[in-house]
Amino acid sequence: MTKLHSQQNYKNLIQDIGLILKQGKRQAYQAVNNILVKTYWEVGKRIVEFEQDGKITAEYGTELLDKLAQDLKSQFGKGFSRRNVLDMRRFYVAYPKWQTVSAELSWSHYIQFIGIDDKLARSFYEKQCIKEKWSIRELNRQKNSALFERIALSKDKKGILKMSKKGQSIKQAEDIIKEPYVLEFLGIPENHKYSEKELEQKIIDNLQMFLLELGKGFTFVKRQFRISFKEKHFYVDLVFYHRILKCFVLIDLKINEINHTDIGQMNMYLNYFTKEENENDDNSPIGIVLGKDKDEIKIEYALGGISNQLFVSKYQLYLPKKEELEEEVKRLVK
Repeated sequence: MTKLHSQQNYKNLIQDIGLILKQGKRQAYQAVNNILVKTYWEVGKRIVEFEQDGKITAEYGTELLDKLAQDLKSQFGKGFSRRNVLDMRRFYVAYPKWQTVSAELSWSHYIQFIGIDDKLARSFYEKQCIKEKWSIRELNRQKNSALFERIALSKDKKGILKMSKKGQSIKQAEDIIKEPYVLEFLGIPENHKYSEKELEQKIIDNLQMFLLELGKGFTFVKRQFRISFKEKHFYVDLVFYHRILKCFVLIDLKINEINHTDIGQMNMYLNYFTKEENENDDNSPIGIVLGKDKDEIKIEYALGGISNQLFVSKYQLYLPKKEELEEEVKRLVK
């Protein structure tokens, strides 16, 4: 065996051991997490059963939690603050059947879920966390931006109920469109006067968060994609490729109200991509004109007769009022 060959084999050995250790750590973390979640569920169950057996009222229930937290903390340590004990109880109340608790989610995830009163929204976020492997930070961002409500408002009652049980299903262009898109992570003050170029640069600087807002399946291709006709050049602000729908997604940014010329220009871009950029196995491209405001009636007429997959959506630079969106969804599912 040559020295070079020996060195290469040794490097491979180190890599193999590294992979084994990483896998072991992941499995150990998962096992510890499952035990922790199960333990806290059992604690919550025992508290609720004790309350029910003694027919403890809300007033005395508060006293019970105070005393219980104090005694458990003195015997078992800091993990039993009043807040933690309350969360264990709330966890069991929200998930009275252990079979409904997923082993793929952490205790930190469930702490977030039990704060969601609406069962449909809670179930949706659970399914999305499992599907897209959201971190706690990503889950919080999607909750705060009312993702469930924004998607639900584009569906009928049957579609909302299905989405809450199975998460978001992406099978057609309409499934990736939101109204509105929330870009609070750009950090642009609401009254700040900014240009389209500045907006685009902010998005590029925060591309990871923008991809999270766009949703599952998006990969970034290019900014300012040039399209040339003889001596004249046009530029698509942002180009993505959607791995699930297998198509290009073109986004044009507008800082004012979207008009018919913006729609016509996007339609031209889509026609160009269909003929010049698509490969044989690519599906028809999707176009999104994303603006600060839009007139629904004008947009309806402007889109009339267009065969391409072209959508017009608004964006906002601040988090939406969740209460208003929640009320709209409740009306839809009545």
